[in-house]
Amino acid sequence: MISRNQQLFERAQKHIPGGVNSPVRAFRSVGGTPRFFVAGSGAHVTDADGRRYVDYVGSWGPLILGHAHPAVIAAVQEATLKGLSFGAPTESEVDMADLLCELLPSLEMVRLVSSGTEATMSAIRLARGYTGRDLLIKFEGCYHGHSDSLLVKAGSGLLTLGNPSSAGVPADLAQHTMVLDYNDSAGLAAAFAEHAAQIAAVIVEPVAGNMNLVTPRLQFLQALRELCTRHGAVLIFDEVMTGFRVGPRGAQGLYGITPDLTTLGKVIGGGMPVGAFGGRAEIMGKIAPLGPVYQAGTLSGNPVAVAAGLATLRQLRAAGFYEELAQRTRQLTDGLQAAAHRNGVPFSAQAVGGMFGLYFRSECPQSYAEVMSCDLQAFNRFFHGMLDAGHYFAPAAFEAGFVSAAHAEADIAATVAAAEAVFKAW
Repeated sequence: MISRNQQLFERAQKHIPGGVNSPVRAFRSVGGTPRFFVAGSGAHVTDADGRRYVDYVGSWGPLILGHAHPAVIAAVQEATLKGLSFGAPTESEVDMADLLCELLPSLEMVRLVSSGTEATMSAIRLARGYTGRDLLIKFEGCYHGHSDSLLVKAGSGLLTLGNPSSAGVPADLAQHTMVLDYNDSAGLAAAFAEHAAQIAAVIVEPVAGNMNLVTPRLQFLQALRELCTRHGAVLIFDEVMTGFRVGPRGAQGLYGITPDLTTLGKVIGGGMPVGAFGGRAEIMGKIAPLGPVYQAGTLSGNPVAVAAGLATLRQLRAAGFYEELAQRTRQLTDGLQAAAHRNGVPFSAQAVGGMFGLYFRSECPQSYAEVMSCDLQAFNRFFHGMLDAGHYFAPAAFEAGFVSAAHAEADIAATVAAAEAVFKAW
């Protein structure tokens, strides 16, 4: 009998390109049939066939409290009863801006948008408008959304599809983006030595999460800050993924580096579509209606989405929240690594806050090239073994994973036990 997931996937492919609305969901990298989820509760999701999984994707990061957290659901219900959208200012937008600027001292002003992609696209335009320069530096394997300036050897779903760049991006536009190696301070210094007068901005994931999890060398982040300051370029931290996920002040608080602009998403929406960009008032003062850099959005600051985000952020202020989240995430990575080593499987893992990376290589990677040296077939075998056992990881070897506050010790222990069985059958 054909599964309900398979039926839905076949039906979806008739009118949705590839049957999905975001490429990595298609399972092209790992093979098999995507799971169509019908419900989520806490650390678990249920698919169209009624199978329940321990979820380590968490909607790709936003669900730091787990699925359907009561406080978030109550806030959304209350906001919905008052109206879905106004296209006009609301008090909740002001509350969100105040809270974000309180939590991240680098934000003096902030603009709400509807997605992380919109946030990074707008921040780059703002940086170019502020500096009067065109050249953007990004790093190979880092993904900052699908706007044209950034689809130059981008990571995440593009790696899964085997395309280092996207068709449809004009060469004349792509030439204004320079791609360097992540964690390479010398390469960064050389780029500034040759092109400093043209560099408008450097955008970076301060903890990379879209070529799997790659942690930064502190020297690299310090070099970014020093070179941008010396040469008048804008340092943009893309904290769409890391913002309030790796710590109460994001990666910038964790590593003690203050960017000029920060982009946010995921956690600040609590599962609803919210993004933001903000930073120094001098730079943010160039955005319309204060300045000449145009940005607008009909649904920016949507009251229902903002309600979900505010409810989520307020929950994160509980004493010990991040310490417990980090401990639970390390319990997972340490357990998986031990299980692999007991069974002679080349494997490494690491965690930063509530994010983690799994690699089928002996040591954790520090660059895009090292990520690409991982055994992708081994990952695919692991993925399907764990999926069959009821544990849902990202369906691609190039994605970080996420633990939520709803994951109990029993959930982690069950996942490690399942992995042990998968590795034993290797």
